[in-house]
Amino acid sequence: MVRLSTDNLSIGYGERLIVKSLSIEIPDRKITTIIGPNGCGKSTLLKAITRIISHQSGSILLDGKDISKVNTKILAKQMAILPQTPESASGLTVGELVSYGRFPYQKGFGRLTKKDYEVIDWALEVTGTIDYKFRPVDALSGGQRQRVWIAMALAQETEIIFLDEPTTYLDMAHQLEVLELLQKLNHEQERTIVMVLHDLNQAARFADHIIALKDGEIVKAGNCEEVISHKVLKKVFNIDAVIGHDPRTKKPMCVTYNLLKGETKHEKTTTALYPARSVNY
Repeated sequence: MVRLSTDNLSIGYGERLIVKSLSIEIPDRKITTIIGPNGCGKSTLLKAITRIISHQSGSILLDGKDISKVNTKILAKQMAILPQTPESASGLTVGELVSYGRFPYQKGFGRLTKKDYEVIDWALEVTGTIDYKFRPVDALSGGQRQRVWIAMALAQETEIIFLDEPTTYLDMAHQLEVLELLQKLNHEQERTIVMVLHDLNQAARFADHIIALKDGEIVKAGNCEEVISHKVLKKVFNIDAVIGHDPRTKKPMCVTYNLLKGETKHEKTTTALYPARSVNY
């Protein structure tokens, strides 16, 4: 099932097009990961879909409606986004920051209701951050802060959550912690998760659907096996990748790779060594 899609979407800054006539479909209640080289339009696409920036042409459809014509507060009840670099939360406690997720539901003087407080505590519980409720956000570790920002997005009570590189600046353990949390939200809360990731093996491990972009255009969209392949990674990243399978998840993984620099002798040698571009464990 697809609720969210784009049709011939073009996005740019001034006269420079970043995303060109892009038509994608986001599977409902699944985890979709967008991969691609720096500057290919991943973050720009997320910002346009969530209406942080405007698009030049084409349309973004949610439940068959063009989001450009949807009231902002109504849209904020349907989609939430955690940007790559969240705004500073200096001086705020964790509970205060998470309460910002209730903005679309506030009326009048913007006072929090009993329902708001219940949702805030629920979001803190789900993300394992309830013990930090009265702590300053600045006093938390990177992984803890990232979970608090996710709690704020959850407090928005949207069915679709966008995250732009949610594991940036985190160590390996905290990266895994955040991704497992998002997977749990998807499985238990049936939230549709759309995120940008740089790590190909993390993308393959946690995504149901992957969209590979290059120069603002789709190279390949599909399941992990279809996208994490030698052919696709060569075209997207200009690398000669050896693809194996994760012994735990059985999903494809990039075992090693070389940067391609044209048809070189080295590339031909690599081809002879790994004719099938796959390794099985």
